Amino acid sequence: MTGIKLTVLIVDDTPENIDVLSAVLEGMGCELMVATNGPRALELVARRHPDLILLDVMMPGMDGFEVCRRLKADIALAEIPVIFCTARTDDISTGFAVGGSDYITKPINADEVLARVRHQIERQVLLHDLRELNRSLEERVRERTAELTLANRQLRVEINERRYMQDRLNYLATHDFVTRQYNRGALDAHVSEMLARLQRQPGQAVFLLIDIDQFRLVNETCGCVAGDELLRQFAELVGGVLQRSDFFARLGGDKFAIVSEDQTEEGGAALARQIHRVIGEFEFQWEEREFRLAASIAVVRIQRDIVSFDQLMLMADEAAYHAKREGRGSICIYDPKRSNPDPQRETINWALVLFDALKQNRLRMYGQRLEPLRNVPGEPRRLHIETLARLWDPIRQKLLMPAHFIAPAERFHLVTDIDRWMIGQAVELLSQVPDLHDRIGQIAVNLSAITIRDASLCDHIAELLANSGVPGRLLCFEITETEAITNLQSASTFMQKLRDLGCRFSLDDFGSGFASFTYLRRLPFDSIKIDGMFVRDMDTDDVHSGMVRSMAEMGRLLNKPIVAECVENDRVAAMLRALGIDWGQGYAFHQPEALTAELLRGWLNTQPADAHQVA
Repeated sequence: MTGIKLTVLIVDDTPENIDVLSAVLEGMGCELMVATNGPRALELVARRHPDLILLDVMMPGMDGFEVCRRLKADIALAEIPVIFCTARTDDISTGFAVGGSDYITKPINADEVLARVRHQIERQVLLHDLRELNRSLEERVRERTAELTLANRQLRVEINERRYMQDRLNYLATHDFVTRQYNRGALDAHVSEMLARLQRQPGQAVFLLIDIDQFRLVNETCGCVAGDELLRQFAELVGGVLQRSDFFARLGGDKFAIVSEDQTEEGGAALARQIHRVIGEFEFQWEEREFRLAASIAVVRIQRDIVSFDQLMLMADEAAYHAKREGRGSICIYDPKRSNPDPQRETINWALVLFDALKQNRLRMYGQRLEPLRNVPGEPRRLHIETLARLWDPIRQKLLMPAHFIAPAERFHLVTDIDRWMIGQAVELLSQVPDLHDRIGQIAVNLSAITIRDASLCDHIAELLANSGVPGRLLCFEITETEAITNLQSASTFMQKLRDLGCRFSLDDFGSGFASFTYLRRLPFDSIKIDGMFVRDMDTDDVHSGMVRSMAEMGRLLNKPIVAECVENDRVAAMLRALGIDWGQGYAFHQPEALTAELLRGWLNTQPADAHQVA
């Protein structure tokens, strides 16, 4: 587009990010506009339409997703391409859903920014040239009607040029520029057309969802250029085992999909095994480093009861989740029974249920008191509570227990939002009873191992405590081993920052896996919570009784208080007292209740004032 200077709008609330992006784009000859928030960005776009927008996701007030929605709702602005800038891979699918054209990962990498911006600029250049050519063609046709022979020849040349540009634009719109395979939009269109066809005539097909297990390792250790090269080579490798009729697409990130028609479920599993074999023989090399890869593959048989691409993706995500739980390089065939073991959950779309619950405040905070099992002379008796999440189901008019919704929340990356909600509720409750702070030992809040990867969580908690005046010592965070803590150093840094604020940490479900011992040795936990699977029946199971005894001894050696959960009868409570366990928790002492300031006051008013225990 000779002589045309493109305008790029950078929207980010962080000056450092704006400086980095401006420096990267400086050499491209673009005219730069800058906005530090969503409303300012919309104001600038309305006054002067940029050719491209680099849009930060996480901004105060109006986030990037809302800005994009408003742009796409305006017909005059809808065609402006938007590239999202985000540090969270979870934001990528949401960005595409609201109309984003591409994404840039944070921390910002200059090569990635240039590659993705050039891709969009090429598309804008072609669109501009195409419009100019169309206008030129119309004018020339009018001027040269009398010169039919020469005009027709010239028109044929120019029409071929236009056809090339249209074909190129169509290619860019339907293909991933890294791997040159079909993109998510093309896959959606192909699957939707196929599902409509299957409604009219019988047929069979399978859908494979492929997730590269160690893509993040390559991308983070060698950089995004190496990551892109890995994706390109991986796509060539997988494409080599497919039939010409198979539809192969990159969904985004490290996920790929295959639609194979006239294929049975067994055939789909065989194709997955064939893909595993070629991956197992492949070695990715980059700057004298060698990486062996594996992939988790979900196989879904496409049937008539599947009526949309989104429904098929939910089923594939479900199977992929189970494949990853089974370990690297696993294959999982979608099984409705495994996905919905509870008959009451068969029709639940958990992604929508959890989104609505967070948006419409359907979560509830319950609490269960801990019972002191060992008195320490001179220590005042203080109230210890564990908070427990409940989810209100408006359809069945009842509360759902965490066992129903925590696993789906982790699967759909919503558990961090639930954990943040629980922390906020606990701090709010404590802020209502400042006169009781000296009589409260701690209120424990469960954190998923996924949540502690949230880099902004420490600052969020610090801000909550500062604004509410609640002492950090009243909060204890129980970290569960629902998913491995992938970076022990960052987890240790996270815990230490909160411990500097006075907060404490407890290792939950201790003894349930080998990782527990690693965490206890390398992370700064203040207390240990023995997994209830050992406690519940220790009065009848000698092996479990021995396990609890060993863990109690370990706690004493480490000088850490120990809590035993799932105490359901007086015999177990007596055994725990004999072992010197500090705290007991379970139905033998207290059944969970909805936590309120009035309930806290009631508990403390009925508590003996002269009793003593460990605080």
